[in-house]
Amino acid sequence: MGFLLRWAFAFLLLAATYNPTEWNVVRWGMANYATQIPLTILACLVLLVGYIIYLRATLRSIGLFGMLLILAVAGTLIWVLFDFGWISLANPTFNTWLGLVVLSLVLAIGLSWSIVRRKLSGQADVDDVDG
Repeated sequence: MGFLLRWAFAFLLLAATYNPTEWNVVRWGMANYATQIPLTILACLVLLVGYIIYLRATLRSIGLFGMLLILAVAGTLIWVLFDFGWISLANPTFNTWLGLVVLSLVLAIGLSWSIVRRKLSGQADVDDVDG
């Protein structure tokens, strides 16, 4: 359940920033920036805080190499699904949602990795030990 919540929040963060619908901060901000500057800046700062939390935790737990490795596995999985004819990449809307799912999985895995590693190995991270 914990991983699913981390993934859902990562997906919401990414989808709130940009998605193929009209309901995202990028499109809303571009349309309303001139009339609602403070609200646009507030929305962007709230999203920035979310990105800092997720990216910092992901980089600390799996690092850049881990992020690239997860992206490579996800990309190869998409390639296999495409090669078998199970998915089509002709629809740009589908491709955008697929990209959001993959990126949110990378962030969720990064945020959850220390917990998984501790349960598998029994070793705590230095940050996890109460002093």
